[in-house]
This record gives sequence, C-alpha cells and structure tokens, in this order.
Amino acid sequence: MKDRRSFIKQSLAATAGLVSLSAFAKSERPIIENPRESLGPKPLLASGEARRTSATAKFSVIGLNHGHIYGQTEAMIRGGGQLVAFYAKENDLAEAYAKRYPNAKRASSEKEILEDNSIQLIVSASIPVDRAPLGIEVMKHGKDFLVDKPGITTLKQLADVRKVQKETKRIYSIMYSERFENRATVRAGELVKSGAIGQVVQTIGMGPHRINLNTRPQWFFDKKYFGGIICDIGSHQCDQFLFFTGSTKAEVVASQTGNVHYPQYPNFEDFGDMMVKGDGGAGYIRVDWFTPDGLNTWGDGRLTILGTEGYIELRKNVDIASPNQGGNHLFLVDKKETRYIDCKEVPLPFGEQLISDVANRTSTAMSQEHCFLATGLALKAQENAQKLVLKK
Repeated sequence: MKDRRSFIKQSLAATAGLVSLSAFAKSERPIIENPRESLGPKPLLASGEARRTSATAKFSVIGLNHGHIYGQTEAMIRGGGQLVAFYAKENDLAEAYAKRYPNAKRASSEKEILEDNSIQLIVSASIPVDRAPLGIEVMKHGKDFLVDKPGITTLKQLADVRKVQKETKRIYSIMYSERFENRATVRAGELVKSGAIGQVVQTIGMGPHRINLNTRPQWFFDKKYFGGIICDIGSHQCDQFLFFTGSTKAEVVASQTGNVHYPQYPNFEDFGDMMVKGDGGAGYIRVDWFTPDGLNTWGDGRLTILGTEGYIELRKNVDIASPNQGGNHLFLVDKKETRYIDCKEVPLPFGEQLISDVANRTSTAMSQEHCFLATGLALKAQENAQKLVLKK
C-alpha cells in the first residue's frame, strides 16, 4: 500500500510538471526560418532528395486487421521495397487494400506467401494476439518480419519469438510508429544526439487516443486479443524512453491499469500508466482512450525530454493553444533561448533503413535487442499492473 501511495504521488507530480509546460504554449514562440542551421546534424535524407542507397527488397503483406497496415506499407515502398502480394481472409479488408494497391496480387492463403522464395519481408497488422505466432512462422520460412504494435501480447510469446529469432537470425521488427513515423520525433532524436539538451535525465510520454466506439471490431474490446492498454499503445512510449535515454537495461518501477468508463466492455482497459528506470535515465508513461470529440485529431500525443542543459517538448499531432496547424511541433529550451521548430519537412528514414537491413543483413533501423526490450517493458508493466478503480 505504501508503494502504491508513493507511485500515485509521483504520478501526480509528473502531471503537474506537464501542466506547467502547457503554459509555455501561450507565450510567444520565435519561429526559426531555417531550423536546421546550428541545430545538429542533417537527417539521412533532405526534403526532395533521392534515396541515398539503392537497396531494395520484395515484400508481401499478411493480415489487414488494423489501419496501420497502410502506413507500414507506405514506409516500405518509400524505403525502396517492392510490394508483391497480400493475404487477408476478410473480403472487405482485402478489397479495400487491393483498391489502394492494385498491382499487388491477392494471395489465396498465408502459405502461398510464406513459401514464395522471392519474398524477403512480410509485413503484418493482423489481430494482435496472432502477430507473434505469424512472425515465428515467417522467420522459420527464412523471411524477415515487420509487425504493427503491439508486436507481441504476452511474455510467453516474447520468449518464443526471442528463441526463434536467435535460431534463424531473421529480423523481427515492431513498427513503433509514434517514433518512426513522426517527423518531430525524428528531429528530436537528431537534436538529442547532437547534445542540444545535454545528458537526458527523463522522458515523459503521453499517448491519448480517441476510442471511436462505432468503428472498432469486437476483438478491440477484449485484452485477450490486444494484450491490454500498456501492452498495446504503451509499447510506443517504452520504445521512446529507451531511445532518448540511451538505456540498454531497464525495469518497471510501478504500473496501473483500469477500465473506468466503459463497463459495457468488462475486458477492456481505457487507462494505464507506469514508471520506468533504465541505465540511461528515468521515464513516466501515461496512455488512455479519452481523447474528446472536440479535438481535431485522434490524440494530443506529447513527449517531454528533460536534459541537463535544457528540454524538448514534442506536440506530435496538434498544438491546441496555437494557430500552428497540423502536427510535428517541436519546442526546444536551452541556456540561450526558447525555440520553436516546425518539423513538417523532416524526412522519415525508417523505411529506407529497414529495407537496407533486409537486403544487406545489417541493423541500422533498430537493434533486435532494443525492439524486444521495449515490448518486454510494456508486457511486464501490463502483467504486474495494479488495478485502478475510481469512485462513481
């Protein structure tokens, strides 16, 4: 009980810190006309440039159960991948995908794709509980695997995936899109690497989402299928914590989950948070399904990176207190000044890096150990979470 009270107090303190940061939104923000000048290294690709490598790989898709499959597909095509075929047992999902990618063949079975020796990479956004078993089959068939998050839903699945990955030496990559597919987060990584805020001490990650009750499939409301809220959307935040703190070892300090607003779905979770510490820094993570309909995007995702010489705040999808439209907003405060950086033109290198890794057997997009450590943290926090119950 004492540990629980201590965790709640620390959680409230972290939230209070975020409230003070929101006041910054109301102050004037000097806009950098050329934000790349004197702000660290340039990215792999500048806007409008051709890809730096000629690496390519043939890929196919199995499982279209989440709309993230379109972002995954686009990232691979953008990176030089060649889409060959796809399979989904659901006709409506398959027809929509075929309309978007008419040159891709609709396979008659998973087996047809798995046994096609010309295909090097399988991409999937199947029902979460089915992703790890599929990935194991993909690796056993000598192919690499890119899966939507959560890429693994139980610690038992994680152990099985680790074993087969070690045996086959294939890539098992999880698409942590809140980092890989967000331009402000990519830019923040460049800045942190360049030392813009000194040594990173802590990250605070917020992952609110809109629930859209009328459009969700039934499996969405049963954590037997999606793994629980921290396993699911919390894995994004665990990835960012490890990346920005540079931690290669980490553990969960405390976690809690609850279903406080949707009693009609008893196996669902709408809130979760956790504290984590690593050998490179500390972290606090909060995820929820409470984005109100009045917001013009699916969630006001934010990340604050505290360093010894300054801090960075990312407003990934919207800046609610400013006329700045859209997402990809980055605010940097250091010993000299406060700066706003519009990141809409920052390139996204993940697709190119992964295709190059598939073709060249390298590890530039994300190390295998980082991939597993991030999802492992989320799974441990999920499994050991205390239950949050609020008075009505």
